[in-house]
Amino acid sequence: MEKLKIFERLPKKLLEDIIQSSKPMDIPKGTEILREGQYVKVVPIVISGAIKVYSSFEEKELLLYYIIANESCIMSFTAGINNEESKVFAVTEEDTSALLVPVRKINEWIKEFPEFNFLFFKLFNLRYNDLLESINQVLFNKMDQRLYDYLLKKSKINKTQIFKISHREMANDLGTAREVVSRVMKKLENENKIEQVGQSIKIIDL
Repeated sequence: MEKLKIFERLPKKLLEDIIQSSKPMDIPKGTEILREGQYVKVVPIVISGAIKVYSSFEEKELLLYYIIANESCIMSFTAGINNEESKVFAVTEEDTSALLVPVRKINEWIKEFPEFNFLFFKLFNLRYNDLLESINQVLFNKMDQRLYDYLLKKSKINKTQIFKISHREMANDLGTAREVVSRVMKKLENENKIEQVGQSIKIIDL
């Protein structure tokens, strides 16, 4: 648990209670850990790996943000403490280790420890900025810039310039059609920003 910098400023008593009450879990890549409409009983805090959080509307999906080490999902957090159905769904981007924190204890800690509220607002600010970035991407950037930024972020999350991903998955994440992604990927390749070999993509250093 020493890896979790997110807990560094918490009181010892609260930290001990979190560790005692929560459950560490290793989750394989591609696992859906939260469904839309599900009531949230535990909130994941990522120890290592990454989780993708999506929203869906009329059979289209849109990637909202990633959760990486020392982060959590504020949407799950809010739905859990308010006992509401989740408005998002989440899937592991890669093999992920997470600490599953029970919602029933979170409600107690919010009342007892002001420091836990600070942690909540810190996470809220982080995810709020992510959502603003996603909205700006959709509203103001052309698809070629959106797709390239998406690939750069994926490269950063996975800590590699070469990774496997299908055009279908990219289209799902960006809320567009596979044919659009295929066309834009060819444009990015012609601009020497990426290389495509089968389902593998390489980000080219500029």
